Amino acid sequence: MILNSRTEKDLSAIFIIFGGTGDLTHRKLMPGLYNLIYDQLLPEHFSIVSIGRRDKTSEEYRDEIYKALIKFSRNEIDSEYWNRLREKIHYYRFDFRDMSGYDDLKTYLDKMDIKEKTKGNKVFYLAVAPEYFETIVEGIQISNMANRKDAWSRLVIEKPFGKDLKTASKLNERILEAFHEKDIYRIDHYLGKEMIQNIMVLRFTNLIFESLWSNKFIDNVQITLSEKHGVGTRGGYYEHSGAIRDMIQNHIIQILSLVAMEPPINLNTDSIRNEKLKVIQAIEDITPEFLRNNVIFGQYDQGIIDGEKVIAYRDEINVPKDSNTETFVALKLQVNNFRWAGTPFYIRTGKRLGSTSAEIVVQFKSLPNILYFKDHNMQEPNLLVIRIQPNVGVFFQFNTKDFNTHNDIVTNKMDTSHISHSQGNTPEAYERLIYDILRGDSTLFSRWDEVEAAWIFADEIIKYREQKRVQFPNYESGTFGPMRSFELLARDGREWWKI
Repeated sequence: MILNSRTEKDLSAIFIIFGGTGDLTHRKLMPGLYNLIYDQLLPEHFSIVSIGRRDKTSEEYRDEIYKALIKFSRNEIDSEYWNRLREKIHYYRFDFRDMSGYDDLKTYLDKMDIKEKTKGNKVFYLAVAPEYFETIVEGIQISNMANRKDAWSRLVIEKPFGKDLKTASKLNERILEAFHEKDIYRIDHYLGKEMIQNIMVLRFTNLIFESLWSNKFIDNVQITLSEKHGVGTRGGYYEHSGAIRDMIQNHIIQILSLVAMEPPINLNTDSIRNEKLKVIQAIEDITPEFLRNNVIFGQYDQGIIDGEKVIAYRDEINVPKDSNTETFVALKLQVNNFRWAGTPFYIRTGKRLGSTSAEIVVQFKSLPNILYFKDHNMQEPNLLVIRIQPNVGVFFQFNTKDFNTHNDIVTNKMDTSHISHSQGNTPEAYERLIYDILRGDSTLFSRWDEVEAAWIFADEIIKYREQKRVQFPNYESGTFGPMRSFELLARDGREWWKI
């Protein structure tokens, strides 16, 4: 998506953050809002109300935000832009678990709306622990904060959206009592990343790729999301999450759907979402045989990362010594439709791996071993690599003549970065997503039927993991997962690509 200026009328709003003193607000939301002001994409009539339980003044809170911006903003802090943001920030002390306080909050917001001329528009951003989602939504509903007919109200929810299909369905039903589906923004920050959005552009604006984008020409697709760091202080959360809930059910399923989707009939939000949903629904049936043969779990042991010794998962804070929680998952799956039948998708994600990176590798089929490959030349396949992070760009590998010899064939590589000096800094995920929320563009957010389909898939794998006892830990920190994840590809005569 391309950031375009809109009229002030489209964007004027009060941006209400539940969890205003939390880490997400300081690291992501406030830097995102500052950079939108820096890029002149926020209107004059715009206010931020940060809600927290701690006793502090708005001035004290603004000073905290300033320190966070210095640390986390992608742009340097310019006094002119900071002063514009500072004037828009207000701290409201409130324990959102207290239902009796929501009427007072509504009164405060109504006064703020008149003062700042925000036209009654509101964004409710739930930057809190998932157990408080329903509580806050109930408070918003009983105080009638979101029901002005002459204005819009939007609800933004961070992952995880439920812990399984049952809890996700219950949460969704509760939210729909207070908000329409079109006003619910289930945020997945991965979809705000530049190269994730560029997947569609790469496919649907280049005949050379889209004409080959099928099982006729593609041998396999590999999706890797790897992290060097461990769970750190999030052991308590991770014990109830694991890699499946933390990464597979949301980030990876969303990436898979964008890679494998059919061309939408237009670029309208629902047209794109409909095609993504079809991909998720076309994933092969999760049978006992599939689970035995195509799912690998791992948990990290101690090891060496960047020359320093790191501890095992079971030695992390708030993690039981006999934990059976997975920190790594590898999958092989099929998308059973006409475009992709027979082409395997290999997926892996984990913590304490050899690098922090996210990339998609599309391996094209090889030519017959005749002509140039008849004798001694080794054929390397053509590869298209979509780099999501930390490098952002596209890598393509192809074969050509080695001009230093008479008849040798060598691989050449084209590597292009999406970031250029002429474009300046690339907007980070959260500022792009915040801007889309204000514009009412929900293309990069998950519709409920997408979430539901992803949970149907993930639930079966979660049940299998809970029933299966694996000899953990089974991979050393600093490596790329357990040996069985390499065997998963080796039995098909393939290997994980490390570009």
